[in-house]
Amino acid sequence: MGERTTITTADGTFSAYVARPAKASAPAVVVIQEIFGVNQVMRDITDGLAGQGYLAICPDLFWRIEPGIDITDHTPAEWKRAFELFNAFDVELGVGDIAATIAHIRADAGCNGKVGAVGYCLGGQLAFLTATRTDADASVSYYGVGLEGRVAEAEKLTHPLLMHIAEEDQFVPKPAQAVILAALKDHPQIEIHTYPGCDHAFAREGGEHFDAAAAKLANGRTLTFFQKALG
Repeated sequence: MGERTTITTADGTFSAYVARPAKASAPAVVVIQEIFGVNQVMRDITDGLAGQGYLAICPDLFWRIEPGIDITDHTPAEWKRAFELFNAFDVELGVGDIAATIAHIRADAGCNGKVGAVGYCLGGQLAFLTATRTDADASVSYYGVGLEGRVAEAEKLTHPLLMHIAEEDQFVPKPAQAVILAALKDHPQIEIHTYPGCDHAFAREGGEHFDAAAAKLANGRTLTFFQKALG
């Protein structure tokens, strides 16, 4: 079972879901939410990372709009609310909140000092920015949206970044993918994998576009990446 912690910033406080591994000291991983808040999918991912030996934390990044958002992708009303939250979300402030989360978990007695990050959808964009703007030791981006407008930031990368791109992503069209791949594929700090036939959120268990084989492949690559980068 996970626990709750409170993170303090200059603008106020917000909560995060924490799952602890069996060992007393471990690398930490910040799990960066989709547009549905810290819901069961995100908590399951956080728990799963703890099961793999990581101190995992999933911060509530929508707290400035409405704390405690926990919705699914199962109804039109929830999708409508999710896109309202996405449109209201301030990316710059969100990256600052992730930096505060990294500092918080790095100071935790259960953290060995290494901190990685993994994000999905909106969180995939934020994971990319976490890699370029924070002191995270390694970052993973799953089907990040809006990255075609952010590729210039890659020149600031000093730590490794792994990217998973769905080739049939309805929210990242082919021209956007081409921009991302052309700009980033030869970057020495970046490893990119594309997934043929897969749509956005192919790794979201229970989602409309979940692809078990592709999710297993991507998640395996993520764990290998973290094992190498975080120890």
